[in-house]
Amino acid sequence: MARDLTTGTGLRGGRLRVYLGSAPGVGKTYRMLDEARRRQERGADVVVGYIECHGRRHTEAMLAGLEVLPRARRAYRDAEFEEMDLDGALARRPAVLLVDELAHTNIPGGRHAKRWQDVEELLAAGIDVVTTVNIQHLESLNDVVRKITGIPQRETVPDEVVRRADQIELVDMAPQSLRRRMAHGNIYRAEKVDAALSNYFRVGNLTALRELALLWVAGRVDEGLRDYRASHKIDRVWETRERVVVALTGGPEGETLIRRAARISDRTAGGELLAVHVSRSDGLAGASSGALAQQRQLVETLGGSYHVVVGDDVPTALLTFARAHHATQLVLGTSRRGRINRFLTGPGTGQTTVDASEDIDVHMVTHEFTGRGRLPSLGRRHSRRRTIAGYLAGLVLPWLLTALLSQAHHSINLTTDALIFQLGVVIVALLGGAVSALLASFVASVLLNYYFIPPIHSLTIGETNNIVALVVFAAIALTVSTVVDHAGRLTSRAARATAEAETLSTLAGSVLRGADALPALLEKSRTAFGMRAVALLSRADGEVLAHSEGGHGGGQAGGHGGGREREDGNEPEGDRPGEGAGPYETTEVPAGEGAVLVLTGRRLPAADQRVLTAFAAHLAAALERDRLAVAAAEVEPIRAADRMRTALLAAVSHDLRTPLAAARASVGSLRSPDVEFSAEDQAELLATADESLVKLTRLVDNLLDMSRLQAGALTLHLTETHLDEILPRALDSLPDPYAPVQPPDLTVDIEEGAPPVLADPPLLERVLANVITNALRHNAPGVPVLVTASHHADQVEIRVIDRGPGIAPEDRDRVFLPFQRLGDTDNTTGVGLGLALSRGLAEAMGGSLEVEETPGGGTTMLLTLPAAGRGEAGS
Repeated sequence: MARDLTTGTGLRGGRLRVYLGSAPGVGKTYRMLDEARRRQERGADVVVGYIECHGRRHTEAMLAGLEVLPRARRAYRDAEFEEMDLDGALARRPAVLLVDELAHTNIPGGRHAKRWQDVEELLAAGIDVVTTVNIQHLESLNDVVRKITGIPQRETVPDEVVRRADQIELVDMAPQSLRRRMAHGNIYRAEKVDAALSNYFRVGNLTALRELALLWVAGRVDEGLRDYRASHKIDRVWETRERVVVALTGGPEGETLIRRAARISDRTAGGELLAVHVSRSDGLAGASSGALAQQRQLVETLGGSYHVVVGDDVPTALLTFARAHHATQLVLGTSRRGRINRFLTGPGTGQTTVDASEDIDVHMVTHEFTGRGRLPSLGRRHSRRRTIAGYLAGLVLPWLLTALLSQAHHSINLTTDALIFQLGVVIVALLGGAVSALLASFVASVLLNYYFIPPIHSLTIGETNNIVALVVFAAIALTVSTVVDHAGRLTSRAARATAEAETLSTLAGSVLRGADALPALLEKSRTAFGMRAVALLSRADGEVLAHSEGGHGGGQAGGHGGGREREDGNEPEGDRPGEGAGPYETTEVPAGEGAVLVLTGRRLPAADQRVLTAFAAHLAAALERDRLAVAAAEVEPIRAADRMRTALLAAVSHDLRTPLAAARASVGSLRSPDVEFSAEDQAELLATADESLVKLTRLVDNLLDMSRLQAGALTLHLTETHLDEILPRALDSLPDPYAPVQPPDLTVDIEEGAPPVLADPPLLERVLANVITNALRHNAPGVPVLVTASHHADQVEIRVIDRGPGIAPEDRDRVFLPFQRLGDTDNTTGVGLGLALSRGLAEAMGGSLEVEETPGGGTTMLLTLPAAGRGEAGS
């Protein structure tokens, strides 16, 4: 399967086309040669700069009729290798040059260390280049591939080199098809097939690599689409991928909305779920911090991302965020407000968002809390729109009541008229507050006097009783409006106190949670107070210890969690994060003895200072905890060394004493003047002393090497080492009773053509001797231990296979700990350093030592070492 992406950027003189493989053997080189033949048939000047066929006959057949550039030969470590002739390619200057294995490391002696650097020079010279690379060689995926396959990739190419390609074509193949190609001998030679199928080419490995390749190319396509839309100023949503944004208020309906949005995004492949909470910039949010934290956890559990934006106009902030992320659908919950509430306060967030959504589909999701809200909250601070609505109601509502009452003046009396006007004043007070209620009471008093108190249509009052009634009406209206406004202020304070309590509770929990408390607290402080940026600075030198920065203005995306710290540790322009970008104010609060909390954004009212001080105190506690954690981490190596010394002393108390005692007894007997020993007895005593001293020397060497490994002071001399030379020496150095070892106790099978390894010969000899000794000790009687060596990619794999009792999966890591002798009842076999030392030495040489289960029973020790002077052999 092939996917083609054309960008046409033309940033260099030559154009680069990359065949990106999901795994070795999928056919990148074959596809590249097929493309070369097509171009040649169209009359293009095509030259093969470097092709690695790996003995695959179908690939070699594709070279027929193509001009092949002679290779350069370079000597390295007493051997001669072939490389692409860069100078020859520049002199030949074809229109199109084929260069295989982009991530290859060049043999020293050329102009560049990496082949991708050669390609950059060819492109700069105006030569079009067609090349190949596997997904596992991209730098950004190196650690991911190692976790999946267990094999490190030492040859990598920067992602940006591949991203800048004018064309990227993904060469893909189903894992089962690739394994069949392997089994038929179309990728590796027959003797390497079984090892490859049971290791790197497992179905799980190939499936994971395939997914990585598809996702990487999909991201590249997405980048190209964004660049195209930006360059052509296209603002409308293109529904190339379903991106579902769910709006969260922190209310109880949040989990229902999240699950509904997740189901919508899962209906199509590649769907993306984004949750967003709009935090108002007028102080502490009214939303429950605990509820939002739980909803955020649910979103991330379902594979989505959580964002916080700051904005007073919620519908505008939601739609701005949705358009910035190219969302195709927006999920909101139906209003919790009741009918009376909606009538008094007008259309809510949902209806306003629907009216302004344009090409974004808006889903209004019903839930069990729909319509269960209360009347307009007296504690909510009146927005400008609501204040204006209150003034208009104060002017218009008395006139509407006058018109209605005028139609029924024959059936109701003045008392009823006054009470109805009184009700109108209360409604205005609920809607707009005290000032609009005073305006309504004044207008109602005038209208009541003019239209309903005799003489009608006159502002004069004929009876004293009516004067009293009008005065009482005005007094009641003023009193009611004042009481309503006062109740609103009290409710506002209570709501704010609740929000502060929840915020402080969240802060305390954040400090107790541990490692991520500091960035979480900074992010919480930024969103809680509606600030543009928040930073924690050192008092001593002004160094930025941590910071959180959001969007510029309402509705701008604040990133994951509202903001994040810059990866390079540098700040944007200005001495403080966020400075120099607009008319912002800076607030500074001490955060302990050595730090200060700096907030950049709006002016903070005095009411916020108390909670802000609590934030600073919690930040100081989190900072101090981090400092203590660093100090504890520095102490841990010392503790580990102490534990090592204690274990060492306990372990060697017997193992050192035994050979010392035997050697001393033998030498003492020989020196004794009281006894005359025969020649045979003397030889036996000398042999005993010699054997004891050899054991003692080996033990001391192991202890010294383990100490050097623990201290990081082991000196390595890595050189090209041939296995057929080092293995006999390792077998000769086996301890008694395993030396000398020979068939049928042990069988050695080194793959023909296996390259030398990059290793320290004496250390590799010791690693092999330790591992083989361990296998011989636990092997079943009458069955030989098998030692094999095979070449895979840029590594050599050495397997030591026994048919013993095996090692339980839960114990496979423990066998590499110092002073472990799992299952041994005899403690005369050493202090348990052999495997621990072997793994340490293997890792020091750039390799690894792992335990695998031998099919049919037993243990396989897999020693992996880098091949010397070789590139990848599996492209």
